[in-house]
Amino acid sequence: MSHTLSLPAVAKLNLFLHITGRRADGYHELQSIFQLLDYGDTLHFSALPTEELTLSCNQAELVTDGNLVLKAARLLQRSTGYSLGAKIQLDKRLPMGGGLGGGSSDAATTLLALNHLWQLELNQQQLAELGLQLGADVPVFVQGHTAFAEGVGEHLTPIELPERWYLVATPDCHISTKEIFQHPDLPRNTAKINVDQLQDSDWRNDCEPLVSQLYPNVALTLQWLLEYAPSRMTGTGASVFAAFSDRLQAEAALRDLPSFCRGFVARGVNESPTLAALAVFR
Repeated sequence: MSHTLSLPAVAKLNLFLHITGRRADGYHELQSIFQLLDYGDTLHFSALPTEELTLSCNQAELVTDGNLVLKAARLLQRSTGYSLGAKIQLDKRLPMGGGLGGGSSDAATTLLALNHLWQLELNQQQLAELGLQLGADVPVFVQGHTAFAEGVGEHLTPIELPERWYLVATPDCHISTKEIFQHPDLPRNTAKINVDQLQDSDWRNDCEPLVSQLYPNVALTLQWLLEYAPSRMTGTGASVFAAFSDRLQAEAALRDLPSFCRGFVARGVNESPTLAALAVFR
């Protein structure tokens, strides 16, 4: 058995985000497509002979007790009664507060990696159920397939999409998901669709008009990107994206990125590179 492991933690895009209602507990009912990308963070894991869990990161300010990586590791220890630990290093590339699922993906990769490193033999469904305790976006990264999402994002139907290239641009602002979902002007009554209606539906992000109003740089980024291809915000922002038929077109637009943004080009994939990388160690 290997005592070290390195895995990617990939980003996702919400190709659309429809808010279809609000539950009595305050959570919102959503419908979305989670499109996985071949770009993200990287995590390195080493087994420790004690129950200690340590985290280091190339962005030192992210090393806190509230980091989802540590929360995921502790949850896995607690739920299985496992008595040994791990040293974890996070190489962060995805922007915080961008709507790309970076923290959730880091948590999912941690569950997958430590399940393997510690030889716990939990199945994917068990890991996804644990992940849901950490956040609604975690299960899609555990399951590792582009999917149609419902509920709070935890009911997933795997789908196959053309593997297009995406330019993702993130303006220099940090958006609070909690603030957007609690805002009185957020629409909450979009009609539900089923998976068979996806291609015939009008895709949009119900959060986009509100976020654009509250954060002018998001609106400016959407407007800039619209010069190259139809643009849309992912999640509650701040990142926005456009799809291109080939990489060269996307990279040409990236070269014109506004000074108040940072960005990257990535390929949309149906199968997660995280699971593919993990399979090599099995």
